[in-house]
Amino acid sequence: MTSETKVSLAPQKRPKDPNMIAIASGKGGVGKTWFSITLAHALANRGQKVLLFDGDLGLANLDIQLGLMPKHDLGNVVNGRLTLNQAVINYQDGGFDIIAGRSGSAGLADLAPSRLQRLGNDLALLSASYDKVLIDLGAGVDKSVRQLTHHVGELFVVITDEPTSLTDGYAYIKITHGERPEMVPRIVANTVNSTREGERTYNTLLKACQGFLKISPPLLGVIRRDSKVREAIRNQTSLLTRYPNCEAAADVEAIAAKLIK
Repeated sequence: MTSETKVSLAPQKRPKDPNMIAIASGKGGVGKTWFSITLAHALANRGQKVLLFDGDLGLANLDIQLGLMPKHDLGNVVNGRLTLNQAVINYQDGGFDIIAGRSGSAGLADLAPSRLQRLGNDLALLSASYDKVLIDLGAGVDKSVRQLTHHVGELFVVITDEPTSLTDGYAYIKITHGERPEMVPRIVANTVNSTREGERTYNTLLKACQGFLKISPPLLGVIRRDSKVREAIRNQTSLLTRYPNCEAAADVEAIAAKLIK
């Protein structure tokens, strides 16, 4: 048996870090990265020491959404120029730390499983210095995306009310459940017109999970559609800095409060 094969076997047997949270989605365009940033900021507002890791290998955009131009990023780590902790930068406006990715890097997108495992191991070691480590995963169900979840203690799946988001979200949960049956994700319904609509969207996904997978992923929270979100992204700043009193900000703050409880 080769070492590459060993990397992919029995991920559920690896030690899990309860303060590491992976944030996933079945498809792009559901607001996963925006949610990751806003949740990190909301947790920091509550006194948590937070690290936000850009796990969207090859299509990173955390730094772009926040208007940052980091001197160091994940590319420097992968090519051996820096250790992972040396790539940490502080986002002062939000009070949390970031490890930025490198957009358009084929070298990151095509990392070997063994290198991904080492990266995950290093991140797990670094997590001991934080209250919460949020991993903003790439969209979809690629193996490289899933492998970054092997150490996490929590998994959040972001969906919207679009049919493709629901079907792709279910596909992601199905594949992840097959690899880690003990991991039951929590669901975030994003950009919905009302709390009730968000609950209906969640219930659609819940019925599919109960019927076919025999699991019941709980609803973590509903985030209402809010024009201030687009404005904050356009201005490359955190929503909680620019519009801290808007509806979407209040919804993410409620999720952060629930996590700390």
